[in-house]
Amino acid sequence: MKIESKLLLEDLEKRTINVLDQAIQYKMLNLETLNWKENDKSWSILECLEHLNRYSDFYIPEISSRINDSKNTFSPSFKSGLLGNYFAESMLPKANFKKISTFKSMNPLGSELDLECLNKFAEDQKNLLDILEKCKSVDLNKVKTSISISKLIKLKLGDTLRVLIFHNQRHMAQAKRTLEMSKVGSTVK
Repeated sequence: MKIESKLLLEDLEKRTINVLDQAIQYKMLNLETLNWKENDKSWSILECLEHLNRYSDFYIPEISSRINDSKNTFSPSFKSGLLGNYFAESMLPKANFKKISTFKSMNPLGSELDLECLNKFAEDQKNLLDILEKCKSVDLNKVKTSISISKLIKLKLGDTLRVLIFHNQRHMAQAKRTLEMSKVGSTVK
């Protein structure tokens, strides 16, 4: 995939704003709804957000550090790497998308969560918007970041941002489905 860097950053910003707006809407829900689960193996809305918080705990400092250390100036175009594009595309929420198992350390199943989880998620999205702003002065091709599954694998910054933001969208779509099911589940009881 090849795209103008400016267009990529604008797209990622819009996606992040949409995710943040959805999270802000969740602040109007009660804790019972936020913690509702279809079954013992499914995630609640807050568990979806906690999963994303755990990834943000790795990626926000990693990306920030790489941007701050960068000597590269902005490049007008971004060309995705083979592995980075594969990871990013696999994260996009799609109809009938394939479930992907997560690492045990990233699995929030059974966690006791409250509104602090939601507040942290919203704050992380604001930090991500700040990062996207800073990316307007670095080369999305030359700045490389480690990924959470292995510090040995490095992706182009543009790909890392795509993976992170698409992953956020994927689990926000899951949270939305959970909210819709909770409404059906509460009327069936």
